[in-house]
Amino acid sequence: MFLRHALSALLLAAFIPAALSYQTPTPPSLSRRAFGAAASAALVGFGTSTAANAIEACPKGSKNCIRTTWTPPAGVTPSQADVAQTIRAVLLEYPQAGQQDVDKGGWELVQDDLTKAGTARIEYKSGIGKFAKFFNGGKPFVDDLTLQIVDNGANVQVRSASRVGDSDFGVNQKRLEYLGTALKAQGWTVPDPKY
Repeated sequence: MFLRHALSALLLAAFIPAALSYQTPTPPSLSRRAFGAAASAALVGFGTSTAANAIEACPKGSKNCIRTTWTPPAGVTPSQADVAQTIRAVLLEYPQAGQQDVDKGGWELVQDDLTKAGTARIEYKSGIGKFAKFFNGGKPFVDDLTLQIVDNGANVQVRSASRVGDSDFGVNQKRLEYLGTALKAQGWTVPDPKY
């Protein structure tokens, strides 16, 4: 079933840009982007992803992005709903005032579809005050935490990354350590976050 949906999406991605370009010329780069997006959608699938790499990898040698996997307790066969409930509770317990001198600008849950599609995205604001004024025109630095429940709750793919800069001064690592500690207390396997 998954393979049939994936092949259908790939075929549509191959023919739709060509059909559209018949009426209005489409730049080749746009067609490639449309094909890439459709191919990604096909690989992620419909609902919970079964792809091993549902979330984009961090650039090689990155010092402002961490990609990791969280795994529910061993010996338990969790459902996606159970995993979604646990992850959501841990995310919502994160302090709005930040912790360990990071995320002082608060955070916002901008996408929560953990129960159905297995995805969520949170925006964290760091580097407020003089630091932000000096380095970012007075605006806080924004980091994105993206989560994808895969294989019907077998694990959660996680990516925490800064939007700008070459280094995040350990912000993403501190954030993932905090969230990971809460999950470890519930028996989850959470590797130490590393760049």
